[in-house]
Amino acid sequence: MSLQDEPLVPAEGYAETAYRADAIPEQSYAPQNDMLRGRVLETRLPWGSYLWINPTTNQYSESWFQEYLYIGDDYHDYTMINESRWSQRVDEDVYVLYRFVRFIFVIFSHLFSFVGGGGWFIFGVMAVCTILFIFAADSLLQAFAPLAIVTAICGTATLLRQLWEKYSIKFYKGNRNWSNDYAFCRRTGMVKTDIGDFPFYEFDTYIEMRVGTQGSQFHSLKLIHRYPHRSRLPHSKSSLEFDFTVGGSIAQLYAAWDMLQRYMDVSQPLPDIPQVEPFRHLDPTTKAYDEAGKRGRPATYWRDLYANSSTEELKTLREAHRAEVDSTIWGGRPDLMELSVPNYRETRKGEPEDVNDFGRFPWKAGTFVDRPEATPSADSTDQQPNDEHPR
Repeated sequence: MSLQDEPLVPAEGYAETAYRADAIPEQSYAPQNDMLRGRVLETRLPWGSYLWINPTTNQYSESWFQEYLYIGDDYHDYTMINESRWSQRVDEDVYVLYRFVRFIFVIFSHLFSFVGGGGWFIFGVMAVCTILFIFAADSLLQAFAPLAIVTAICGTATLLRQLWEKYSIKFYKGNRNWSNDYAFCRRTGMVKTDIGDFPFYEFDTYIEMRVGTQGSQFHSLKLIHRYPHRSRLPHSKSSLEFDFTVGGSIAQLYAAWDMLQRYMDVSQPLPDIPQVEPFRHLDPTTKAYDEAGKRGRPATYWRDLYANSSTEELKTLREAHRAEVDSTIWGGRPDLMELSVPNYRETRKGEPEDVNDFGRFPWKAGTFVDRPEATPSADSTDQQPNDEHPR
């Protein structure tokens, strides 16, 4: 059943199951998830207590405006996020052979390209080899032939990469679409998957750390279903989970969770980000919020900003916003889910004492503190952004 066919409450435009932070229903005890053993889940992020700050990747997207201009009227159905669903999977109407050829094409064009690839490095290595062995060759043609071949290969890769970056959106429009059946659905408050639909509030959010082969560490945002006995994937021992990759610091992951919660919370307007601006009038809560003048921005604020700003100006805005996210105090907030899951506080994990400076290897000492206890009187009220522009 598509999102458009799902039953809605006529008075509000949302299903009765729609998520509200001030009305999270009581749930059963959170069981111990043995399938998480061995994973470095650094901390569990809190529900509610919004700071209304979005991650820089979404606030100042580098690609959305190009897609918006090219796709035009079809943008609503072809974008990852609209007013109804935040899709988590792309459905492609192409054959396996085409996918393989495309994979080889992208690897070749990006690896050997002079622009943004390894073309100059490969050319430099071959140039040094040519100089070293030039006197061993029988002729200059023989000496410079390998360098000429490498130059031709890297030049071709550069041209193909430019063509890919220019015309890949045409492929996107003609053969790809973001799935409505594997998504976080705002209108219903449900997370739609291949193994069934699950309430949004049944997922816990963690920051997971992985260590690379050379000791480098990577952090990602993981949404893991709290009740694995109800969401075990077929032919696997793993439980249902989603991965949100956000570039930048740990603070950017906190901002991503803040944004996703507000996206699903129908008591809040949609996050004020470029990707969903064209659809704000289609969401009842957001429409009422904007018509009341609370947004404080023109209806086409983001579209006009991108249309009238240079690349350097957008880069400056992007870096300023990144600094804002990193300087925000993300710690010390209560977790509203403690009021709905009986043993939720007992299963908690501490949070970094300083979220913004947090980043450590598992064998290094780190200071973790307990977050404040949630109280119904202080945290169950309907939250709304302050008079400043939602960020």
